[in-house]
Amino acid sequence: MDEILKRLERIEKLIESQNLVRKDVLNFNECCDYLELSQSHLYKLTSTGAIPHYKPNGKKIYFRRAELDEWLLRNRTTTQDEIESKAADYLIKKGRIQL
Repeated sequence: MDEILKRLERIEKLIESQNLVRKDVLNFNECCDYLELSQSHLYKLTSTGAIPHYKPNGKKIYFRRAELDEWLLRNRTTTQDEIESKAADYLIKKGRIQL
C-alpha cells in the first residue's frame, strides 16, 4: 500500500510540474518551484531587482516564464574549445603566428 501511495505522489508531482511549463505567467510559489529556489532567496532577488517580475497591484508578485528562462541562461560559460579557438583567431589576425 505504501508503494502505491509513493507512486501516486510521484505522478502528482509530475503533473504539477508539467502544468508549470504550460503556464506563461507564474505566481510567487510556482516561480520558487520552477526555479528550484527557496522563498527567501526569491524575495531577495525581487527586492534587489535582480530578477524580472511584475507587481500589478503592488502586493502579489508574478513572473513571465519566458523572462525567467532568459534570466536563467544569461551568464553562459565559454567552453575551453571556444576559448582556444578565439585565442588562435586573435593570434592569426595579429600576425603573430605564421601558417
